[in-house]
Amino acid sequence: MLDDFFTRALLAGIGVALVAGPLGCIIVWRRLAYFGDTLSHAAVLGVALAIMLDANLTISVFVVAISVSCALLVLQRRGSVSSDSLLGLMAHSALALGLVVLSFLTWVRIDLMALLLGDILAVSVNDLIMIYLGGGLVLGVLAWIWRPLFAASLSPELAAAEGLAPERVNIIFMVLMALVIAMAMKIVGVLLITALLIMPAVTARRFAAGPEQMALLAVAIGILSVFGGLFGSLHWDTPTGPSIVVAGLVLFMLSMTPLGRRQAAVRSPKGE
Repeated sequence: MLDDFFTRALLAGIGVALVAGPLGCIIVWRRLAYFGDTLSHAAVLGVALAIMLDANLTISVFVVAISVSCALLVLQRRGSVSSDSLLGLMAHSALALGLVVLSFLTWVRIDLMALLLGDILAVSVNDLIMIYLGGGLVLGVLAWIWRPLFAASLSPELAAAEGLAPERVNIIFMVLMALVIAMAMKIVGVLLITALLIMPAVTARRFAAGPEQMALLAVAIGILSVFGGLFGSLHWDTPTGPSIVVAGLVLFMLSMTPLGRRQAAVRSPKGE
């Protein structure tokens, strides 16, 4: 079965959706969409360094994403620049720096479209193993920190008062985000990773009655987006990564119609 490239693509997309759903819910609750963009843009620099140093691509992207996250934490603590300005600065700087480094690697032929928009149809069996092993690790750690992470999303001060160590949990969350982006890069590309994280979670909010239910619904919606995008790509000969995101957009638009349920009680912990 795994000899079929389309089956491998489906399995890879499902694997990423399983992890992206719960993480996407945290991103939506915390209004961290731009943070996801920053890490995904930094992935381009990770790719450039991997090629230049002849290193493993996924590990290089993961290390760069972690480095950007740590730099962001340090700069935020200094407080001289607002968080949204820092995110914008680091996102575009990392993307531009990565593209400049790639331009110097004239001896390497690079498919920038596949890098930016993904190439899920080229997923190998080894990629599948990495996605499911890494995804299992992410989900295990996320289940372990779910309660303190959700509490920190509601109120960092209250979480600290209850001894839940919100700063430590936030660092673990950033590491998980970096790992997921490194895994998902080949699926939808660096420019569309954030959409895969956010769209299913935003759609799920309209139907969920609790945080765990919202996470499960986000997983289901993400999987539907993968199926719809891949089969739509096969039928209309469109790019696979963008097609998956468009399928997610269609599901979100359907949830906004009068036939969709009115938004349930799960709202942003910060009062959105």
